[in-house]
Amino acid sequence: MSPLGSLREILALGGPVVAVLLVMSVLTVAVTLYKLWQFSASGVGRHKILSEALQAWDMGDHAGARTRLNDSRSYLAPLVAAAMNTPDAQGMSNRLDAEAGLALAGLERGFRLLDTIAQLAPLLGLFGTVLGMIEAFQSLQTAGSSVDPSLLAGGIWVALMTTAVGLAVAMPTSMILAWLESRTARERVFADKALRTVLVPDQALSSATGAAVVTAEPRHA
Repeated sequence: MSPLGSLREILALGGPVVAVLLVMSVLTVAVTLYKLWQFSASGVGRHKILSEALQAWDMGDHAGARTRLNDSRSYLAPLVAAAMNTPDAQGMSNRLDAEAGLALAGLERGFRLLDTIAQLAPLLGLFGTVLGMIEAFQSLQTAGSSVDPSLLAGGIWVALMTTAVGLAVAMPTSMILAWLESRTARERVFADKALRTVLVPDQALSSATGAAVVTAEPRHA
């Protein structure tokens, strides 16, 4: 039997619930492919050049940091460049945090849909199973005294098929969503570290720490 024929048979047995679940599986695949393309185009997880620029800035080599930053294709490069050009501007830290949050929100677009599918698919499968069991027992009641065990068994396995399809849609969707969320969480940490490195470089931090230590030393009479 061809794949199309198998699909038609599954739809005929499972009814509209299985059809809805198949549509949800198509949405999951579409969103996953879009997110993979978006992450690749934005350079998510590929911050080697940007990290080198931040390291140069942290060591005081501002010219070298700007030169290296020009070679970075990371979506965070414009924000880091803005921080390098006006590090002492009033309110710059809050503005950059807001811009970074907006960029990360773009990376999280579609997560809500995947989460909805992961939670709703098992419930739809269970709903289809309940409907199938009701139909099976109605057929059993209609048969009266001439009950055929195969009639009940056939109705039960058809009903349970919707639960299987629901789980088959929900489990991969949950795994994909967890992976995407972990990638985004790492991006959020890196973005915060990158902006703080530019706004408060290691030299400034060391100077402030040294001044605090000198101030804290007791004075001898």
